[in-house]
Amino acid sequence: MPSPDPHAMAMLVRKLESIADLSAEEREAILGLPLRTQALQAKQDIVREGDRPSQCCLILNGWACRYKLLGEGRRQILSLHIPGDVPDLQSLHLHTMDHSLGTLTKATLAFIPHDALRALTVRFPNVAAVLWRDTLIDAATFREWMTGMGRRDAYERIAHLFCELYLKQEAVGLATEHRCQIPLTQIELSDALGLTPVHFNRVLKEMREKRLIAMKAGTLAIEAWDELARACEFDPTYLHLVKRQS
Repeated sequence: MPSPDPHAMAMLVRKLESIADLSAEEREAILGLPLRTQALQAKQDIVREGDRPSQCCLILNGWACRYKLLGEGRRQILSLHIPGDVPDLQSLHLHTMDHSLGTLTKATLAFIPHDALRALTVRFPNVAAVLWRDTLIDAATFREWMTGMGRRDAYERIAHLFCELYLKQEAVGLATEHRCQIPLTQIELSDALGLTPVHFNRVLKEMREKRLIAMKAGTLAIEAWDELARACEFDPTYLHLVKRQS
């Protein structure tokens, strides 16, 4: 049976407090949620399109993605997820998965029963509001990705994604000084941006030559933040981070 693990649930508290305020009582209630942890290998499905899950997953470490598969194995990555994210939170209300969720790296997940999450939101309406806020921010991020796909060129798309991934990790204490982890292959990043790996590599080389970024062994260093952000007209408003609003 699932049991509480305050250390694991602290990841969720940290994520939620990056976008909203929680009271001490709400924080303690989240820390007491029952969960079951599981370690997964890279490129392993967590939940598949068509499944009807009875639990949500919290990423404790590693990276995951939402994705859709088309004919001949063509994949479109719909979103990227880092520790603290609950990428299938919508399964609380949309009972059949309309996409798949899988790991990109080795990952440890905490599975939280839907019944426990529903009971928490009934007891603490503000927690329900914060979880709703998280799903709305997720939708805002999707709109930003759609804008990039439709109207930004490859250079702008890559620059925008780098800025986004840095700020998301900085907000939960996983990055600082414009350095963050991006432990993904060029193929995976290309699948998220609608580019070919060859095109992605060409743009990455250009950014390096301009000394905007350095990328090595899964670590991204943004060496000229202002210039990179200007190049893609990056505005972090859509992330709705509390620390960026205060």
